[in-house]
Amino acid sequence: MQIRILQLLEGAKQAEGLTVIIDVFRAFSVACYAFDGGVKRIYPVGDINLAYNLKKENPDYILVGERHEKKPEGFDFGNSPSHVLAGELVGKTMVHTTSSGTQGIANAINAGEIITGSFVNAGAIIDYVRMRNPKVLSLVCMGYACQHPTDEDTFLAEYIQAKLLGEGFDFETAKDKLRKGAGARFFVPEKQSWAPSADFDLCLDLNRFPFVLKVEKNNGINYLEKIEL
Repeated sequence: MQIRILQLLEGAKQAEGLTVIIDVFRAFSVACYAFDGGVKRIYPVGDINLAYNLKKENPDYILVGERHEKKPEGFDFGNSPSHVLAGELVGKTMVHTTSSGTQGIANAINAGEIITGSFVNAGAIIDYVRMRNPKVLSLVCMGYACQHPTDEDTFLAEYIQAKLLGEGFDFETAKDKLRKGAGARFFVPEKQSWAPSADFDLCLDLNRFPFVLKVEKNNGINYLEKIEL
């Protein structure tokens, strides 16, 4: 198996084979919590106007996501697992748009198969990759607003690679580095309304969920399917 660690939108465009689009803080952590909370389907979309149009055509859908980290006008929830956990999600269809993770899905045009990546379902991702045993595995780190790489996404790619190769990875040390670095923004008082401190631990609750989220299509629109492992 050839394992490639790629970065940002260009990395998504270059991805081939089984592709893991990684967004730890916070898109694909949010998606896992939403499915666990009872959401029946998630449409991950890059274009915010498509999100608004889907809502207009389907008033019962819920809008979840962010632009510049904050909840866009008219959205039901921001891109926060804390916010999603506080909502009534059972049986709902969710439209999810973010500045990083969902952009990666939209741009992974050469991927043979796409699943999402976060620490909360990392073990399931590894099991799924072993089961699929692809010739090429592309681990795409979407970074911050697709503008620059971030430690949390790169750490997850390195974690997955290490486990597949039978190598060690010190998760607790990585988590400590994130708390002092890329994750420090979750502990800023003036940001609590859109980046609550609880999100840090929720996004780094290693192997909490025993499922992967695979990208499928319905009438030309991507949706996520939960696959239990």
